[in-house]
Amino acid sequence: MPITATARLTFRNAESDLPGAFGAGCAQLLEGVERDRSLNRAAKGLGMAYSKAWRIIREAEAQLGCDLLARDGARGSTLTPDGERVLSTYRQLQSEVDGLLQRRLPELLSQR
Repeated sequence: MPITATARLTFRNAESDLPGAFGAGCAQLLEGVERDRSLNRAAKGLGMAYSKAWRIIREAEAQLGCDLLARDGARGSTLTPDGERVLSTYRQLQSEVDGLLQRRLPELLSQR
């Protein structure tokens, strides 16, 4: 029977008790904004209400202490340089964690 392992990466302010964090959902929203240049379209693409998407972004921005999106009214939204850096870092770390799990799980299970 094949066994897999997954890990959920989140970024949070270690010195704060603010709600929310930067995790997979926020990363998916930023990826959608990167692709569609619109938070509304990114949210719809994920089957999410626009108001929920805004809440997720605002909570992540509060956790990280930086703006992730630059909003331009009717023209949509783009990632800020901080948003690009956070998303890139998240993608890289998640990839590394996934790779570690794929390598180590079979090794550790075979030691039973």
